[in-house]
Amino acid sequence: MTSETLSHHDACAACRNCGAATAGNYCQHCGQATHLHVPSAREFLHEFIAHYVALEGKLWKSLGKLIARPGFLTREYIEGRRVRYLEPLRLYLTFSIIFFAIFKLSNVEVVQFEDGTPARAAALAEGRLKDTLFGPASPKQAANMERAMQQVVEKARGMHPVLGDKVAQFAALTPAAQRAAFKQAFYSYTPYAIFAMLPLFALYLKILYLGSGRRYGEHFLFGLHTNAFAFLMLSVMVLLPTGWDFVRFILTLWLLFYLPIAMRRVYGGSRLKTWLRWLVLIFAHVISLSSAVMTVMGQVLLA
Repeated sequence: MTSETLSHHDACAACRNCGAATAGNYCQHCGQATHLHVPSAREFLHEFIAHYVALEGKLWKSLGKLIARPGFLTREYIEGRRVRYLEPLRLYLTFSIIFFAIFKLSNVEVVQFEDGTPARAAALAEGRLKDTLFGPASPKQAANMERAMQQVVEKARGMHPVLGDKVAQFAALTPAAQRAAFKQAFYSYTPYAIFAMLPLFALYLKILYLGSGRRYGEHFLFGLHTNAFAFLMLSVMVLLPTGWDFVRFILTLWLLFYLPIAMRRVYGGSRLKTWLRWLVLIFAHVISLSSAVMTVMGQVLLA
């Protein structure tokens, strides 16, 4: 036996991290792998990406269950069958990161200000035309908008002079510049706002199922899985080519019915009570998300 073979054998027989005697691929004492080597550039890149987005085989096994069987992964986790599936937090982070990356790169418009005509777009850019969500404003509407904006500026100055100046500066921008600022704020802050809503989503479930004996962590787990599914469906719908409206309609229906089906599978109860809880949950969650997005847009004024 050569010295090189002995050296390799000794390295495998004793853990390089804690020094304990080992047998197999991992140290029984600290868990470190026994077969070590300096990773290649490709392995470094894979490890970096996998730190944020799950790439291993568990993802694909979890994906099928997540899509086709609402609430199944949550039940499996609660009942102790966990190692065969991707961890709930990694599943959520994987599809949320993918969604926001696709959403940003796909150039989906958050708010439409222009009607697409070159002349009107040029007028908007030069500030000669005030716009509303329903089309060009009449002179009377424009005057009312100016007065309303002036009142907002005055109220902001009453709260704090600096805030008032920020609001005035924003009001002085052209509609195109305002739109660009809102779009930048949406892409920059909305993901964090949505992430922050997940604990509140779990809290709503906790309140709706008081007396069920479920802990808050179980509701949070359910929120991770159902929100991961929502991000996945929204990603697919954004990627669908033009003309696939029927497929998009089917996916929208599944997205709509997925949550109450998952709720009944995980929590039990009658269909009527489940649907009533679903309505309350959706209403509360939409209000929370709207408030969070409005707060995010308010960051434009403070930037």
